Amino acid sequence: MTTVIFSHGQESGPWGTKIEAMAAMARELGCHADSIDYQGISDPTERVGKLLAECESIDDTLILVGSSMGGHVATAAAGKVNAAGLFVLAPAYYMQGYEELTPPAPGIPICIVHGWNDDVVPVDNSIRFARQCNAELHLIDGDHRLTDNIVEICAHLKRFIRTVTRGQEDSE
Repeated sequence: MTTVIFSHGQESGPWGTKIEAMAAMARELGCHADSIDYQGISDPTERVGKLLAECESIDDTLILVGSSMGGHVATAAAGKVNAAGLFVLAPAYYMQGYEELTPPAPGIPICIVHGWNDDVVPVDNSIRFARQCNAELHLIDGDHRLTDNIVEICAHLKRFIRTVTRGQEDSE
């Protein structure tokens, strides 16, 4: 089985509109879906620690999904939890004054979705990260929250899950 774990952004919660929609789509594919509650934890390092602890007992194919700071957190944890794939939305990479905190890209399939009109995390940051690790990159007509792009995001995530898990069902 495949487990999809969601990490929300700094100002949102574990079951916001985007995560609800993406989790429902993942469940339609037969995946287990869960979302970590980071509310009240502003330090990204503490969030990474919480994600690592939550993933410790997962013995499935693991796909991490993160939005904004949650994208940073999922990226930092992905290699440590042996994730099979990383799907991030407007990830908080290379933020001004904190560039050195951007985690290195894990050596797994990565898909980045970022809105051209993002006024919180510059779209150029995702382009830079994707270029460095040859990640799949989708630049869409949206802002930082991407709430108007949920259908498009779910389509990208669906294709990503199918690509990452292709062939794994045969080996089980």
